[in-house]
Amino acid sequence: MSSLGHRLQITSDRNVPSFLVLSLMVVSVVVGGCSQTTDKDRPFFRHEYGLDTHGKKTWFDHLVELDPGKMKTKVAPDYESMAPRTIAVLPFSDSGSANYIVDKIPVTFRNVDQRADWAWTDANRMRRAITGYLATREFIEGNLIQIDAVLKQHGIDSSNKLAQVPPETLGRWLGVDAVVYGDVKRYEAYYAFLISAWQVGADVRMVSTRTGQDLYSATGSRYSVNLQLAFDPFGIAINSGLSLLELRDVTLARAEEEDAREIVLRIPRSPRLQSQLIEEATADHQANQEVARAQ
Repeated sequence: MSSLGHRLQITSDRNVPSFLVLSLMVVSVVVGGCSQTTDKDRPFFRHEYGLDTHGKKTWFDHLVELDPGKMKTKVAPDYESMAPRTIAVLPFSDSGSANYIVDKIPVTFRNVDQRADWAWTDANRMRRAITGYLATREFIEGNLIQIDAVLKQHGIDSSNKLAQVPPETLGRWLGVDAVVYGDVKRYEAYYAFLISAWQVGADVRMVSTRTGQDLYSATGSRYSVNLQLAFDPFGIAINSGLSLLELRDVTLARAEEEDAREIVLRIPRSPRLQSQLIEEATADHQANQEVARAQ
């Protein structure tokens, strides 16, 4: 008899109800099945499901999460033929007040320098989130630190100065096929006792550095909403505090990530670029092998 069966036999001898013994047996079978190792020979590079839909909110998601946010996008008709191989995500601007806003009311009174720092902070958070999701796509991205260094060398240190530089010029400076502009429009908190929310939204444009044409643009926002239902005074008091606790930095980061994810998800995938990357990687590998054999 196995050790488990032996333990169950001892348990049953101690007048433990039979339904408990049966429950333990069922649990042991389930746990044993879950603990089996997966097939390590399953191949890589298979068909992947949900590339364009995983993480994109549906109307049902908006309803369940009480998210009234919207996202509007526009794609150039000839995007596939003009899809950029290399891109640079430029510094984002922040159109907000750079104060901590709750229910449209500023709860901080930062001076000019502090607001400049916070505007840069909020804008760069969205910029990094966008950059992270773009890195999973078929584009080759410029390093953000290097992009900023080049712009500084040319005296571009504000959104107004950046807007005055033609995309074609930026393309020559940065050596890319397209640049990505961004402007943070919404970066606010809402609180009404049993409900709290973060709203994060940005306008993003991908512009060709060869033609100056907009290849893709997105505008809109996402809400991270928390609802704590209660029906008696004590419950309302407790849940109001729990709702307030949701206005934490980590919740704000989730709203940033969600907005960035859905912006990038709506950029069409380019089979042409993917094929080029595969061909180049194959050719480089073969060239390296030839060099190694020659040595």
